[in-house]
Amino acid sequence: MALQSDSDKQVRLDFDPGSEKQTAPNYTNGKTYPPNGTYNDDKYPLDQPTDFDKKHGLEHQKGAHDEGYDPIIDQYSEAEIARIIRRVDFRLIPLCGLMYCVSLLDRTNLSNAAIAGMTRELNLRTTRPDRYSVITLVFFITYVIFQPPTTILTRFFGPRIWLASLTLAWGIVMIGFGFVQDWTALVGLRLLLGVLESGFFPGVVYLLSTWYRRYEVGKRYSIFYLIGSVASAFGGILAFGLMQMEGISGYGGWRWIFIIEGCLTCLVAFMGYLFLVSFPDNKNFRSLVPFLSLEERQLICARVNQDRSDADLEKFTLTRWLSGAKDWKIWIYGLCFGCATTVSYALAYFLPIILNQGLGFDTGTAQCLIAPPYVFAAIIMILTGWFGDKYKQRGACVAFNAILCIIGLAVMGWAYGNIRARYFGAFFATAGANANVPSVLTYQANNIRGQWKRAFCSATLVGLGALGGIVGSTVFRSQDSPTYVPGLSVAMGSQIVILISVAILTVVFKANNKKAERGEKILEELPSFRYTV
Repeated sequence: MALQSDSDKQVRLDFDPGSEKQTAPNYTNGKTYPPNGTYNDDKYPLDQPTDFDKKHGLEHQKGAHDEGYDPIIDQYSEAEIARIIRRVDFRLIPLCGLMYCVSLLDRTNLSNAAIAGMTRELNLRTTRPDRYSVITLVFFITYVIFQPPTTILTRFFGPRIWLASLTLAWGIVMIGFGFVQDWTALVGLRLLLGVLESGFFPGVVYLLSTWYRRYEVGKRYSIFYLIGSVASAFGGILAFGLMQMEGISGYGGWRWIFIIEGCLTCLVAFMGYLFLVSFPDNKNFRSLVPFLSLEERQLICARVNQDRSDADLEKFTLTRWLSGAKDWKIWIYGLCFGCATTVSYALAYFLPIILNQGLGFDTGTAQCLIAPPYVFAAIIMILTGWFGDKYKQRGACVAFNAILCIIGLAVMGWAYGNIRARYFGAFFATAGANANVPSVLTYQANNIRGQWKRAFCSATLVGLGALGGIVGSTVFRSQDSPTYVPGLSVAMGSQIVILISVAILTVVFKANNKKAERGEKILEELPSFRYTV
């Protein structure tokens, strides 16, 4: 017997060297081909061993025409693959989460500085429009404007250089916040901060999506955003500690909040430069600290291709990148993300103020009471991420979080005279809004294909999320204290929009999946692709 093989087939030849006539039936992927080249599936079933196999003790092996087969993946056991994925998790998720943590901390620490003396020293509340709201708002102007090209630049410069450099630059800007003498200087620095931070979040979201399969990203996005949310959870406690530096070198405690947190950001930027890695398909993959081998990165790409066939980077053209704009669903994902961030940003900027001025807690207590709602949000985030990955559900998770948020906002706004109930409402509102950030990210990541479409979608999603930040930074006005009913009403309306959007997408996805099953339609340019409802 002789055995010939390549990556796609195995051909077995059976002959008697002493005979004049050689019998050479072809056995390809478990099928026996008679001499005339035709075969009968009933007689030679694809998934059963042939008589020849049984006679010689040969088992059927997966071939290129078997579903799910990949010659690269087939070289590894499930345990080996799991071990490699864990290495990716430990290298990417904590570091990206930490970098996003300082990003959120630096853009949202205004509220802690405000109640620590900045409002009084810079005279922010004595004129119309509200100077504090203006300072909060201007960040999002440049943040939105500079969003579109950021994912392209992440590809061009590489994540390690690009993302670490941005983090270092805005850390330096944040240090400058501590030395301003006039509120107009804060406006200019916030505009610059918006430019620098605009390139970070879409770049990280795009990077993470290239390393994992569709039903692996839910938990990863949740953990990534959970680490980032530590900024909101414990930023108030950190600010309270830094306030105690009041008077050192003649600076107020609110100035030290900016200076020390800016220095921390620069330190994290240096860690990013050392440990951050590039895209798995990058032929010039470099890491200052050793990571995966070429073969292991080929495995990562093979897994992604097996899942959605878009691990290989297409050549960039502006037309190809902009073609994603023709898909109306991308704008619905962005709308959902913007509605989610409307509440998450509003709470980040105003929850300390609401607790202080609306519910009557003193400054230190208000800053410390921020943490528990975000801890609860972390629990909901992990649970919805786990549920979505396990049961392959995305829309249900987004809808659940939106309903949870609506309940919390309603209690915060209309439980008059009951401080404990209103504070309890902050738990549900914070959990629903923040848990929906990774949920919506996963929702869109599961339902698009193509590297440049993914890059375009990441940019537009975060850009529309920034528009939600503009709304969230303006709806809670000081004149509406202590109930803040107008702001809470707008926030509730944004969650209703999410519910309507999810309902529309669910109907469309189910209808298109049925058409694809019947062979009437090809989804996302891939016959095997199905939308995740």
